[in-house]
Amino acid sequence: MQKLRKNLFSLDYSKVENISFLVKKVIAPNPSPFTLHGTGTFIIGKEQVCVIDPGPLIESHVDNIIKAVDRNIISHILITHTHADHSPAANILKKKTGAKTYAFDSYPKGIKGSNFEEAHDKDFIPDVKLRDNEIIKGKGWTIKAIHTPGHTSNHLCFSLEEEKILFTGDHVMGWATTVVVPPDGNMDDYISSLKKLLKNNFKLYFPTHGSPIKNPEKYVRGLIAHRKMREVQILDELKKNSLSINQMIPKFYSTTDKRLWPAASMSLLATLISLEKKRKIVSEKNHLKDNEKTWKYNTLY
Repeated sequence: MQKLRKNLFSLDYSKVENISFLVKKVIAPNPSPFTLHGTGTFIIGKEQVCVIDPGPLIESHVDNIIKAVDRNIISHILITHTHADHSPAANILKKKTGAKTYAFDSYPKGIKGSNFEEAHDKDFIPDVKLRDNEIIKGKGWTIKAIHTPGHTSNHLCFSLEEEKILFTGDHVMGWATTVVVPPDGNMDDYISSLKKLLKNNFKLYFPTHGSPIKNPEKYVRGLIAHRKMREVQILDELKKNSLSINQMIPKFYSTTDKRLWPAASMSLLATLISLEKKRKIVSEKNHLKDNEKTWKYNTLY
């Protein structure tokens, strides 16, 4: 979680950016503290087209996607995960083009969590469910789906095999660290998924939000180191005193925009759950809210 950039650029959201021989990008007009300038939609192919993350339910953005290519050649709509800034426009684009939607799965039913559950698109149902390492082929392009749970349980990254490019969704972002929100989000899964990416040799990452990542291996190792640093920071503080998340946030995120503190508290909770699973810390067994109950160092560890 980085300090929020307060002066977001004024963008021409109708602009189509050519980012490689096979790939174009259009940004949705949904800037926010959580999306930076907006959701980046990637358009892949020339004779037959695949769209990755059509974005939020904004008609003008869907129109801009269709203007970027001939709608008759859009054959695949791929979804990295079912957050409301990634998947809702898929159904509109599907109606306008006849293309099928592809994703790991819908958002899991029965999840009861924080207010962040409102950020999920619970209506999306993919036409095709993708398995880990499954290949999707079109004329002139080959895409591999890589299951990367952590940010959400249904998160996928997509590799463009011809260009050794990885589209990372929100698993690896180009401007801030990824928020992990329990119970669907899981910090242990997130770290494992980062390590999984290190086994692949991609020359460039394109996240849905933020700039391209040109040295991905170094960047991902830095993300893992950051999460481990946070674990050490938590343990060091809890060795001194029992603390609640509300007490930890000002200590750990003093340079982060306070509008992002609620999201930061969720990632902090995910780390605390991970540490408790490893028996390094223990929490109060009571009915307090997650942010209010106290955690303490497990002296028996």
